[in-house]
Amino acid sequence: MIELYTDRLKLRTLRDTDWQDFLAIHLSTEVNQYVREPETLDDIKAKFEQRSLPWFYESGDWLTLVIEELQTGKFVGFTGLHCDDLVSERAEVGYLLAVDAQGKGYGTESLRAVIDWACIRYSIHKFVGQCAKANVGSARVMEKCGFKLEGLLKQHIKINGVWHDDCVYGLLTSERKLPD
Repeated sequence: MIELYTDRLKLRTLRDTDWQDFLAIHLSTEVNQYVREPETLDDIKAKFEQRSLPWFYESGDWLTLVIEELQTGKFVGFTGLHCDDLVSERAEVGYLLAVDAQGKGYGTESLRAVIDWACIRYSIHKFVGQCAKANVGSARVMEKCGFKLEGLLKQHIKINGVWHDDCVYGLLTSERKLPD
């Protein structure tokens, strides 16, 4: 069981009781407009079941942590990472925030917590993240955490019939912003 804390947030391992929040985030057209094509209920359920299993960094599977407001317990979203390449010591990060939780700094705060924890727990040389060029909020989260834009993948993802460019960000562990 993983539990991480920040000044305002609690990040914890996914539980069976998180199904409704997981489903709502994955069905939200606003949350996913720059992330993915709409998924079927069966696909979302299979993803939830896989991410509810015990997690091991070396597996390459996504660690999905629930983000909650510390004071109220209110659901904020999900964050996590997966081992992108064990030999190259590279991890990919990701996050999805509920619409009413966006713009409050929760994405940045939760991503910093995940990065700090992962640096202590695992041998990670570099963190990477991607977001659609039009997803300026997501880009801003990574930039506030010290990620640098490393490239642009032209027309990399097709969502609802529209091609989107993807920005690729990187953060060397040695260059990360340490907690105050």
